[in-house]
Amino acid sequence: MASYCDSHAKAYENITKNYEYWKKALEISWKEYLSEIAKNSFTGQWAKETAEYLKRNEEEPHVK
Repeated sequence: MASYCDSHAKAYENITKNYEYWKKALEISWKEYLSEIAKNSFTGQWAKETAEYLKRNEEEPHVK
């Protein structure tokens, strides 16, 4: 995982934690999920930036 500031690290944690719920509910891929986060008007700036970074760098989720 890349080195993030505290705000982006928290956004990353939330993104990866919530992916499992989205995947079960919508049968959505990791990249599709990141795209949905990035375009959602209710998503915060830190999460949007983190999702865009993950998409650009093709990083897979580090789900616990």
